[in-house]
Amino acid sequence: MKPELILIGTSWPFRSGGIATFNERLATAFQEQGYNVTIYTFSLQYPSFLFPGKTQYSDQPKPTNLSIFQKINAINPFNWLRVGREIKNKKPALVLVRYWMPFLGPCFGTILRIVHKNNFSKIVCIADNIIPHEKRFFDTLFTRFFVQPIDSFITLSEKVAVDAKKFTNKPVKAIVHPLYDHFGEAVSKQIAANYLQLNPAENYILFFGFIRKYKGLDLLIEALSLLKKEHYTPLPTLLIAGEFYDGKEKYLSQIKTLALSNQIKLFTHFIADKDIPYYFGLCDFIIQPYKQATQSGVTPLAYHFEKPLLVTNVGALPDMIVTDKTGIVTEPSADAIAAGIKELYRLGDKHFLTELRRSKQKYSWNSLTNAIIDSINQ
Repeated sequence: MKPELILIGTSWPFRSGGIATFNERLATAFQEQGYNVTIYTFSLQYPSFLFPGKTQYSDQPKPTNLSIFQKINAINPFNWLRVGREIKNKKPALVLVRYWMPFLGPCFGTILRIVHKNNFSKIVCIADNIIPHEKRFFDTLFTRFFVQPIDSFITLSEKVAVDAKKFTNKPVKAIVHPLYDHFGEAVSKQIAANYLQLNPAENYILFFGFIRKYKGLDLLIEALSLLKKEHYTPLPTLLIAGEFYDGKEKYLSQIKTLALSNQIKLFTHFIADKDIPYYFGLCDFIIQPYKQATQSGVTPLAYHFEKPLLVTNVGALPDMIVTDKTGIVTEPSADAIAAGIKELYRLGDKHFLTELRRSKQKYSWNSLTNAIIDSINQ
């Protein structure tokens, strides 16, 4: 009989950036290892007034290879009791819970306390963040409540592992974010340009993902302005691909003030999975100008599509970079980012290709599933 695994976290029909994608890919990896996997996702994830984007819901069809149930209401304590009892009585061998924001601490903490009472299920947390980027007064209280029933923790960076150890004495293991390997291969620049209706003769750099304050898009826009002022050639066009989760007016005003409207192309809607290969296929380099970070799912995407990166020296972003071989690391300032872009073009994208191809082999999903299994065996 296959061991039962229940994964608690965001999944279809929700689209919480890379989190839903990650959970679905992890569920597939465990199925390939012989587990019978069920995903418990939300019936209500966030109240609409707390959600910064246009919609919480995916327009993609339900994955046909996964068992997904919309069970959890994030703001209804009676629902938490009911779901907790249901999972407790099922006695799965393993319960995985994805933790990325303290808002969910009371919900997940209540469910898992009840599950823990069956004295059978092992509970493992995969933590994106323990201390969030955008802090709120309840963060510490809610996280302390959440961690109590967890048996072990897997984090996606050493920084989050250090943060987790401030809240628990349970085992904590950091592992690098696996590569997203289910988006297909990168398309050619010509095909990508045709699809996005852009000129394939231009040079492009890419900022990809939800636009939030801590991700430093304003620094990148300023860096592009500095390159323009010094008449740097080839002056790349900046593709901004991702939905605004931060007030868009300040960015649009900055672009206008710096006279960069012709040098920046905005695709500020949610980027569907099927479109991701075109943005990565068109660009020369990926730029992550973050002001603070733990880890980022954009970095594994860049490795998958074999695109060199510029990352700032914050959080765990430099950990996946082989300096000058898969990308470069700069300080989080406009001057440093501008200099870094010039260095990328000086070296050229082909300079990085050999090491990108070699390094990407290290980031498999089996390394994550094995780490989770090892953590419960301990």
